[in-house]
Amino acid sequence: MGEGQLRICVIGDELTAGTGDARGLGWVGRVMARTTTEEPAFVAQLAVPGESSTALSARWETECRRRFGAHTDNRLVIGLGSTDLDEGLSLARSRLNLANILDGAAASRVSCFVVGPPPRPAADPEALAALSQAYADVCQRRHVPYAETFEPLRTHEQWHADVAAGDGTHPGQAGYGLLAWLVLHSGWHDWLGAEPAS
Repeated sequence: MGEGQLRICVIGDELTAGTGDARGLGWVGRVMARTTTEEPAFVAQLAVPGESSTALSARWETECRRRFGAHTDNRLVIGLGSTDLDEGLSLARSRLNLANILDGAAASRVSCFVVGPPPRPAADPEALAALSQAYADVCQRRHVPYAETFEPLRTHEQWHADVAAGDGTHPGQAGYGLLAWLVLHSGWHDWLGAEPAS
């Protein structure tokens, strides 16, 4: 880890806030529960429901700057959703929006971790697969860890059953547990320089 207190800003849509989770943890709370840091980390969940990557790229810096410190270990977690498809954004625009966030963070010496969009019942699976791959490519080119969630959950019975059992859009406890597992097994602890919780 870097110097000073670990400060993590998590930006994204309502999935980063754990909408639909009866325990109120979402995947962020579950991931942090499995993460041991030298001193207590500050975690800010800055979610906006139904947010596109365009809106995300416009607000992240202003919101995160208020939470980051000059002498703290500042990290940015980006939870991407499928709203870009609903709004008809091109893959090129979605890629550019993510690239702008990552490049801006790098210029401010803020390390990033990106979580890709999981399957959503209303989203076309082929279009969402292409969007996730586009995001993965942007991250790979910048050596930023990317947690692929679409392909592992695309035909995962428990994921789809959990979403269907809720409001038909958001997962419940089981689904968020699956998302947390995917994040934890995509280089999370190496990225933080932290230890898995026992």
